[in-house]
Amino acid sequence: MYYSNAVGVGTTTYGSRLFVYEVEGLGNKSVAGADASKTRKSGRTFVTVAYNRMNQEMKRIASLGGKIVGIYPAGTEPAMAAVTSDAPSNPPAPEPAAAPATKKKDDNIPVNIYRPKDPYIGQCLSNEELVAEGGTGRVRHLKFDISGGDLKYVEGQSIGIIPPGTDDKGKPHKLRLYSIASTRHGDDVDDKTVSLCVRELEYKNEAGETIYGTCSRFLCELNPGDDVAITGPVGKEMLLPPDEDANIIMMATGTGIAPFRAYLWRMFKEQHEDYKFKGLAWLFFGIPYSANILYREELEQLQRDFPDNFRLTYAISREQQNADGGKMYLQNRIQENADEIWNLLQNEKTHAYMCGLRGMEGGIDEGLSSAAEKQGANWSEFQKQLKKAHRWHVETY
Repeated sequence: MYYSNAVGVGTTTYGSRLFVYEVEGLGNKSVAGADASKTRKSGRTFVTVAYNRMNQEMKRIASLGGKIVGIYPAGTEPAMAAVTSDAPSNPPAPEPAAAPATKKKDDNIPVNIYRPKDPYIGQCLSNEELVAEGGTGRVRHLKFDISGGDLKYVEGQSIGIIPPGTDDKGKPHKLRLYSIASTRHGDDVDDKTVSLCVRELEYKNEAGETIYGTCSRFLCELNPGDDVAITGPVGKEMLLPPDEDANIIMMATGTGIAPFRAYLWRMFKEQHEDYKFKGLAWLFFGIPYSANILYREELEQLQRDFPDNFRLTYAISREQQNADGGKMYLQNRIQENADEIWNLLQNEKTHAYMCGLRGMEGGIDEGLSSAAEKQGANWSEFQKQLKKAHRWHVETY
């Protein structure tokens, strides 16, 4: 899944979530409102900014002579002093930069092994269409060779892709982030590949011209043997729990299936010696047409092979109707199964994951609120407890 390019760099999170700019040459004026003559230049600084202010903050940093050298979801940045762009008018001056870290010491999750200034150059091994005849759009499964470097990752993380060439201002294109669609061992289970699920962005501009996404078009057009610049990995929001007895509820729309494909491969197809899943995995998958069921053959084979441990529920909006006679969206399926989901969430080993279109969140909350009320509980309060316990994971756009 691609995080849509809302700020011109393709590195986003959503709504009120935070991102961190790693900046060189940024004066204190940009964060403290100091007079330019009194501004002390720092070697490198972190600036934390809400998603809806990212573009504005980027322009402000550039106007003050700063250079953005890295962009990270909050919590994945290297160990350096953080400065929040929405801070009070007189925050303390930033501390000197610490040495960049490639791994989080607390849990050994790999982070930012490769950065935009020095990306890993991998090769495309394969590029396959995932949308069947009669479906809408173009979605590709891409596999890259990473055997020549040190790139490691775990399920639920993302990598950055830097498309070649320059933008309309003559500057090199910035990276875009995509959710990884393979397990840490890769599609070939040899620790030498990483895979993505990429939908080609296509839309009409005001003049009625068809415009394609720079990076998504580049990826969808790759041929085996072509080079690709990769950064990362980043992200800790969507990681699987290590508990092999956990229950995993997955809610996906479109290419939001990417991290869940990685989960399911690790759970059922690999049966790796250090992880043998014994819990329940339940995937809710929203798509417009049957032909748009990405990885359909794989998913339905897993359902046949592991009927006691894997449940698969589709919401096909243009082919199915909900109880009110309208289109069947993913949130409608959640509402239909809300009582069972609520009961599963009472188990402290149950984790819920949501990835895809943000519009599904309200309907999911509505359905689970109804289930909670039947038990005399408040969904909003219970959801806060789930988040605090790191059992409710959301990556929507």
